[in-house]
Amino acid sequence: MDLTDQIDGYCERLDFSFWAEPVNALTNLAFLVAALIMWHRSAGVPMARALAGVLFAIGIGSFLFHTLATVWAAMADTLPILGFILLYLFAVHRDVLAWPGWAAGLATAGFLPYAAGVTVVLRDVPFFGVSSFYWTVPILLVIYGAILRHRFPALVRGFAVGAALLSLSITARSLDEALCAAFPVGTHLFWHLLNAVMLGWMIEIYRRHMLEGRAAGR
Repeated sequence: MDLTDQIDGYCERLDFSFWAEPVNALTNLAFLVAALIMWHRSAGVPMARALAGVLFAIGIGSFLFHTLATVWAAMADTLPILGFILLYLFAVHRDVLAWPGWAAGLATAGFLPYAAGVTVVLRDVPFFGVSSFYWTVPILLVIYGAILRHRFPALVRGFAVGAALLSLSITARSLDEALCAAFPVGTHLFWHLLNAVMLGWMIEIYRRHMLEGRAAGR
């Protein structure tokens, strides 16, 4: 497949013109707004600011994909999402669990085989197969929540909210084609809106944890 090949993967798109997905394209503003809010709120917490920067890149990449609809634009859409996941996991391992950088990096790299395995298991399961890779994240949040529930209950409650929001957004993404006849604009816009809230929230709970840790002398 050539990088300039075009992709029609969403209910809203009827042709390959630039504005063929106006709602899907413009709802990416939610990512940019969330990123700017969290950038402002994260002053003094460098990793939170880095995550806000990646969140901004997610919005730009998704806009490119929903306007240009090419293979390279799809990569610009998905790679920042993967980058956010890996950077957030590294932050949890290093700053929450207090592991040394090398151990945090190794544990973070473990997400890749984990995600590959879960994706293989889910890809042929009805409904879950549509967004099999993305389901790896709420599952992982539940796992980490179970591990950390006694040490950091406030953070774990935040993980639970994040997992719930992400599950709703993945559901919206997965129903886009199925509901196309009844809802021609599609449901992918809710994937954008809910994800913008969810990713901003995940940055916020990390930011709070870091500031609370400083106040407590951790």
